[in-house]
Amino acid sequence: MKNIISKNVIEKYEKLKKVIEKHRHNYHVLDKQEISEEALDSLKNKLVKIEEKYPELITPDSPSQRIAGKPLDKFEKVSHKVPQWSFNDAFNEEDIENFDKKLKRIIGDKEIEYVCELKIDGMHIVLEYEKGKLVMAATRGDGKIGENVLTNVKTIQSIPLKLKEKVSTIVEGEIWMAKDVFAKINQKRLKEGQELYANPRNLTAGTMRQLNSLIVAERKLDCFIYDISYPEKLVPKTQSEELELLRDWGLKVSKHFEICHGVKEVIDFWKKWQKKAEKENYWIDGVVIKVSERQLQNKLGYTGKAPRFAIALKFPTEQVTTEILDIVLQVGRTGVLTPVAHLKPVSVLGSVVSRATLHNEDEIKRLDVRIGDTIILEKAGDVIPKVVSVIKEMRTGGEKPFSFPKKISVCGGNGRIEKIPGQVAWRCVNKNSFAQQKRKFHHFVSKKVFNIDGLGPKVIDVLLEENLVNTFDDIFSLKKGDLLALPRFAEKSVDNLLEAIENSMEIDLAKFIMSLSIDQVGEETAIDVANTFGSFEKFRKASWEDLDRIDGVGKIVAQSIIGWFKDETNIEMLEKLLKEVKIKNSQIVSQKLKDNTFVLTGSLDILSRDQAKEKIRQLGGTISSSVSVKTDFVLAGEKAGSKLEKAKKLGVKILNEKEFLKMIN
Repeated sequence: MKNIISKNVIEKYEKLKKVIEKHRHNYHVLDKQEISEEALDSLKNKLVKIEEKYPELITPDSPSQRIAGKPLDKFEKVSHKVPQWSFNDAFNEEDIENFDKKLKRIIGDKEIEYVCELKIDGMHIVLEYEKGKLVMAATRGDGKIGENVLTNVKTIQSIPLKLKEKVSTIVEGEIWMAKDVFAKINQKRLKEGQELYANPRNLTAGTMRQLNSLIVAERKLDCFIYDISYPEKLVPKTQSEELELLRDWGLKVSKHFEICHGVKEVIDFWKKWQKKAEKENYWIDGVVIKVSERQLQNKLGYTGKAPRFAIALKFPTEQVTTEILDIVLQVGRTGVLTPVAHLKPVSVLGSVVSRATLHNEDEIKRLDVRIGDTIILEKAGDVIPKVVSVIKEMRTGGEKPFSFPKKISVCGGNGRIEKIPGQVAWRCVNKNSFAQQKRKFHHFVSKKVFNIDGLGPKVIDVLLEENLVNTFDDIFSLKKGDLLALPRFAEKSVDNLLEAIENSMEIDLAKFIMSLSIDQVGEETAIDVANTFGSFEKFRKASWEDLDRIDGVGKIVAQSIIGWFKDETNIEMLEKLLKEVKIKNSQIVSQKLKDNTFVLTGSLDILSRDQAKEKIRQLGGTISSSVSVKTDFVLAGEKAGSKLEKAKKLGVKILNEKEFLKMIN
């Protein structure tokens, strides 16, 4: 007998669907959480109970239909309604300049507006919606024929089963796996004695080909959408408007895209993200550059395999081979132990390298790296060199496997080490080991932070050994008599040091934040945070959501900051320190130097190099470490080196200190 469904039940059911969909979109697309996961699960449970009683209410876009009831036998082959192209690749500034010149030969010699988007290292997906409802999800395949993976795509919470508008369209995007999810999967496999996955791109592709959607759901894949490929009438006039429209429909779009006017801004965006890519919780291997205007895109068209109006500019990498001489555990400022490979020195990307981080125990096991191995080493731009793989065919049998010991002397006390719960990293059990304390103090007084002249690592080590300083605030209460009692300290050097300490008591907000040795917070992050909040009080009161919203911070860094401020020992130290120092609030004075890139070389007379950098940042300018055709100014002081010569060859404007001061005043 057919169920009679009351109006109240239908209304409740529809309301539940809308509320669940709203919170799914908030959490998985907007990174905003208004109710707990448990509360959302409770709502889903209520929905399922109604569906169990009234199965005729179930529709394909119901939240309960994201996971299929049973595994598929195989994937259905589907023909793409729109050909799936791949991008041509560029690898350096010259490539992208040639790309720009080629376009101008077709459309005329005028400045082109581009949109730059991050190139996510994942798996391409094609989604088809009919009147707003998801009806097809296909892999790229050979560009003409793919596989229908709709059952698996439905498990991805950031992909809506129903759009906010009843449009019939085909959109394209990239499915990816978060770094922390990938790490947890490998950690579990390690415990089970299984072979570790090599990279998240391959694991994402393998996951999407699972016939059991339950397995796909467990792996918590995510997706960014970046293109409307059908029909033409729905596509806005510019690429940036297209991304905004996708977002309005309820699809997840990466927030890290930028409108760039001409090649210089494209290259600046590319360089910026070479440095920032590691901070995101997904893998980025370059930047996709597209002509912004749809009319020009259509005019440029396609070659046999790729669009003429777009190109993928990869991040620079170089691979060389060398040998591992030893593996040593290094204690960081937060007590975490990092295995470091000592290498036979080798030149890579123009610099000689003799060290490479192996990150953690899981990475050593994944690579199966041993002392004595011949390895492939990779360096990408300014990123620290990493071991890519071992050339096992080169083994002689004398190589030694490495394993974490139970204790090491640099941890102090009994030297014991432990694995951090829920992570792959090891740390000293003694959280205040002498080695760790030394590193924190060395960092605290360094040029990039408090910049206390005369208080170098050797002096700090003596002060710690003699128990003259135990916490950071102790530095500012040192007396002349304390220091004169130390070996090799004469009255003149003591007076100079005390004067330097007094001069350092006023510090910029970004440098103060960096001085605290908060895990995951380096120089760039500290500057981003300082510019966002403006004062230390606002920073310390910031919520996880406030921090997560900052470009370049993200979930992991936000959690680390929140955790640091919950530690009573940190708070006790902080309160003492705040009584000794004065923090200068962060502020951008003007945008006078906006879009101007400076390189500094040589020593200045009136300003220190750090002071000059600070002035440039306050006026909206940016700092680069190397000279290129994209450098606007080189500030050259006494004994300027090779950077000055390169600037002359490239015709870059060179400023002396007086000219620079005149410019900024």
